Amino acid sequence: MHEPQESGVQHPIMPGNTAITPLARVVRNSRLRFVLYVAIAALLIAAPFLIEAALGRAWVRIIDIALLFVMLALGLNIVVGYAGLLDLGYIAFFAVGAYTYALLASPQFDLHWSFLALLPIGALVAAFFGVLLGAPTLRLRGDYLAIVTLGFGEIVRIFLNNLNRPYNITNGPQGITLIDPLHIAGANLAKTQTVAGVSIPSLHSYYFVFLVCALIAAFISVRLENSRIGRAWIAIREDELAAAAMGINTRNVKLLAFAMGATFGGVAGGLFASFQGFISPESFTLLDSIMVLCMVVLGGMGNVAGVVLGAVLLTALPEALRYAGPLQQSLFGAVYIDPSDLRMLLFGLALVLMMLFRPAGLWPSSIRRRELAATREPSGTEGADVRR
Repeated sequence: MHEPQESGVQHPIMPGNTAITPLARVVRNSRLRFVLYVAIAALLIAAPFLIEAALGRAWVRIIDIALLFVMLALGLNIVVGYAGLLDLGYIAFFAVGAYTYALLASPQFDLHWSFLALLPIGALVAAFFGVLLGAPTLRLRGDYLAIVTLGFGEIVRIFLNNLNRPYNITNGPQGITLIDPLHIAGANLAKTQTVAGVSIPSLHSYYFVFLVCALIAAFISVRLENSRIGRAWIAIREDELAAAAMGINTRNVKLLAFAMGATFGGVAGGLFASFQGFISPESFTLLDSIMVLCMVVLGGMGNVAGVVLGAVLLTALPEALRYAGPLQQSLFGAVYIDPSDLRMLLFGLALVLMMLFRPAGLWPSSIRRRELAATREPSGTEGADVRR
């Protein structure tokens, strides 16, 4: 009988080892992986029709907004999840993209450019503002960086709110109306379209456009995470001084993180403006920035799938809690707690419970999971070598 070796072999219950899950087995099998991808694609295509049939058309609009927040959360995940830079003013880039689209596709200046030109322009303008924010904050970390980014977000909102005099550019608090909807191949997405004898309402058309953009954003995020730049971001997040000692140009890499994250926000802002047809500074408040940050933290920082899950949940859950009012009326004959107050109460409670029991998020990245496992005290494993 062989004696157990103490060096070079990890015990199966040690934090460093992870069991192969059934999902991992499916992903490793090429045939099952193909079937899984086809099933997911079919579900995503049929989703708006199924949701409308089950819950009503209002929920299709909620899913459209959720896809926009998916793009925002993926962009913020680059800054917070990959590079470890706490940004509380991320919604400012969303506003920059939205106003760039609105000013060039509305009666405000009597310009009506194509969205194929406006979305890249909005992305570039947002990236410029990202670098503008990142340049003076290169030496800041943690709370100080959060305060500066928070101020940046509020400055942009107030600036847009007052840019109606002496020359009216943004129309101030009244906002910009009659923004052009998306036109694809001559089809106006604001109207019902007929494809192969099937009527596709406007909300469904926007769903497919937003879905394609969200999938592209997710693909870019995954590729960035596994690239040399992504590894440089993770190195800066873990230890900026050590990253610099290893030859990483921390200044350029951090500026690139701000620019890339802002680009996602700019594209989402342009799509939001075309979808709403109206924007105002009140659409881009600090609460929206906090909400996007909560999506990243709740879903799992650094993990694309977790961020997508967090964005969908935090967009749909508050809307679902609106039914608490009618439910109280039917059960008790009166509404004792206002649904809006109940929504925020349950939302805050859920976040507190998450931080207590799932600090890494609902679906954390493997790196983050190993980091948290390594910091825990060993339980029932005598002789284990634990680094402190």
